[in-house]
Amino acid sequence: MRGQILLVEDDNAIATVVTAALEEEGFAVTISDSIVGRDRHLSMQHFDAMLTDVMLTDGDGIVGLAEIRTKHPEMPVIILSAQNTLDTAIRASDTGAFEYFPKPFDLDELVRAVEQATGARATRSGGEPAEPGEGLPLVGRSPAMQGVFRMITRVLRNDLTVLILGESGTGKELVADAIHQLGHRKTGPFIAVNAAAIPGELIESELFGHEKGAFTGAVNQAIGKFEQANGGTLFLDEIGDMPADAQTRLLRALQSGRIRRVGGRQEISVDVRIIAATNRDLSPMIAAGTFREDLFYRLNVVPIQLPPLRDRVGDIGALARHFLRLAASEGLPPRQLDDASITLLERQPWRGNVRELQNTVYRLALMARDDVIDTDTITAVLGEALRVRGSTTEDDGFAAALESWLSVHGQPNGKLYQQSLAAFEKPLFEHALRQTGGNQLRAAELLGINRNTLRKRLVELVIDPDRFSAAR
Repeated sequence: MRGQILLVEDDNAIATVVTAALEEEGFAVTISDSIVGRDRHLSMQHFDAMLTDVMLTDGDGIVGLAEIRTKHPEMPVIILSAQNTLDTAIRASDTGAFEYFPKPFDLDELVRAVEQATGARATRSGGEPAEPGEGLPLVGRSPAMQGVFRMITRVLRNDLTVLILGESGTGKELVADAIHQLGHRKTGPFIAVNAAAIPGELIESELFGHEKGAFTGAVNQAIGKFEQANGGTLFLDEIGDMPADAQTRLLRALQSGRIRRVGGRQEISVDVRIIAATNRDLSPMIAAGTFREDLFYRLNVVPIQLPPLRDRVGDIGALARHFLRLAASEGLPPRQLDDASITLLERQPWRGNVRELQNTVYRLALMARDDVIDTDTITAVLGEALRVRGSTTEDDGFAAALESWLSVHGQPNGKLYQQSLAAFEKPLFEHALRQTGGNQLRAAELLGINRNTLRKRLVELVIDPDRFSAAR
């Protein structure tokens, strides 16, 4: 036997699958579906690790874990949760959990984590725990965003340099700010510098400051961003646009922890955590000699890749509703989006990613005549933009199919959207299930929608996924 595991899980299906996987690897598993049962088992028996869900039959599984960690400091805890928010990930991290797995999780990865936990034993990192707070700026339950949340929790209690990669508008500064605000440097300053927005000849002065008379126009001494960020975090945005000379001085500062103002002779010690970000692919720049390879390795200690919005379509509804709440808090009329509107927003390309979606939602909140934003409102407010997007080559096949359907069924006056959607949605879902052998998780991923949305629509459309299980 490789170890005794306590599994606290009130979903019988998940408990059965996890137990079978662990027992196959030689672990003995005890199951409880409640906090009361958990505490009873812990008082009666030694366990080598505990796996616990967050939402249990009698309360929040995270509550009380700090006390358990005090009583059983050698027992690693792995947290499982369907409440897949950054707040939950932070709460899990604050307990000193060995690992956090958002549902649905990879079973093999979970088993490996249990093997590592029982072999290595978890230890708490030093420093005060972060306060999760409310209104955290990052929203998303997609697997891609869950990976981002997990990476954030891993860098909160250390000063490892982070490089955030992603297209414009994906939220790179939000991630940097979250790492600072939730981490052990939260009482220090957060200073952001956009390397692309500063003229090349001024960027060294901006970063390191300058002495009076260092150059024409330097009529006074100026404190640079490094000194301003002392004790906190310096966020270097668009690092790929930094000039070569500034890259050299930045590398020297990162290596030594000391800076020198432009025109100055004295070296100044600085204590800053560096978070950098770029929307550019640095590899060809390194090959071309326009970005220093040694600086890249210095910055790329912990890379965090932000997904474009087209790769997390299932998050669009939550993001849109989040932005409507933000808009209302900033004085715009309180609005809601109906389900059909969310579907329409999910079909847009969002080349500007989350930033474009936020601007669009704010525009809808301002321009809508009714409290509930429907598809007619979206079409009226964004009509031209929607028509342009709908005319791209990638939509030609759908347009042809729609025209063929209309030629048979006629033009449904006033109900074109609802009737055409109803006609195409059921065969589309059946096609996805047929392609995935009835696997609803994979079908949802293929369609780019949330699995719960798929399940709901399957019931409403009277589609039995089981009949596709042997179709492949």
